Amino acid sequence: MWTSMSGSVEAGLLYALMALGVYITFRILDFPDLTVDGSFTTGGAIAAVMINAGYSPWLATAAALAGGLVAGSLTGLLHAKGKINGLLSGILMMIALYSINLRILGRPNVSLLGMDTIFPPIERDRRWMLLIVIAVVIVIIKLLIDSFLKTDLGLALRATGDNAKMIGSFGANTDTTKIIGVSLSNGLVALSGAVIAMQQGFADISMGIGMIVIGLASVIIGEALFGAKTVFRATLAVVLGSIVYRIVVALALRVDWLESSDVKLITAVIVIIALVVPTASRSWTMKKQAYKRSRELAGSEAGR
Repeated sequence: MWTSMSGSVEAGLLYALMALGVYITFRILDFPDLTVDGSFTTGGAIAAVMINAGYSPWLATAAALAGGLVAGSLTGLLHAKGKINGLLSGILMMIALYSINLRILGRPNVSLLGMDTIFPPIERDRRWMLLIVIAVVIVIIKLLIDSFLKTDLGLALRATGDNAKMIGSFGANTDTTKIIGVSLSNGLVALSGAVIAMQQGFADISMGIGMIVIGLASVIIGEALFGAKTVFRATLAVVLGSIVYRIVVALALRVDWLESSDVKLITAVIVIIALVVPTASRSWTMKKQAYKRSRELAGSEAGR
């Protein structure tokens, strides 16, 4: 049980990078970017091919990050300069990346078994040490994102998502901020794809399918459970939401009548619950308050 939970926490931390990328586009930029499904695979493909070619795993990870940045910038350019709808821009780039990723891999999947990766060989009973190191690295990246979002460029990014026309009237170039935001988002997604490929020991052409839903699930669950009143709290909620999501999936798969192939179904159900419950709760609270006010009003009229 402990091994299963620690594995879920480790996976949640690694996927948190992808969730943070989704948070930047969907929450900060208010941009429905579906490039994620393609750029996640791009990161894993670049890392796997470079490691197989004898390059340092750290250099391969950096190259994967760069590949995601390029993919995101192309999506941003399609939307900002090509004046293509944001959702359609992401879909077009996701479709294009499928062929590009297949070209990078050269075949449907590339194995990393027996290769040197950023994850050192470690005994099972000392796996907790690796878990601590991963957690520290993710926290550092989270804090770097927080710091960036407090800079002038980061504030412009946040303002663009809130009201692009208003920030544009102040002289800010919203096209540039959108391109930078989408590029940064997909850079984080590709970085997550690279480390996931190293952790699981292979990169596959289909490894990115459904990543956007998983990222949204992490964001929504995190915000529902931990709140998002400040940037620091919101990014922390995303990281914790990614971990909670992985734990919930691991527990769900322990149910006898559920199989590993049901992961996507479980994800969809989790997202639906995370979306419906807060809305239903707010609606119920508003109805209770309205009923209470009507009772008080009726009581005051009766007293007259």
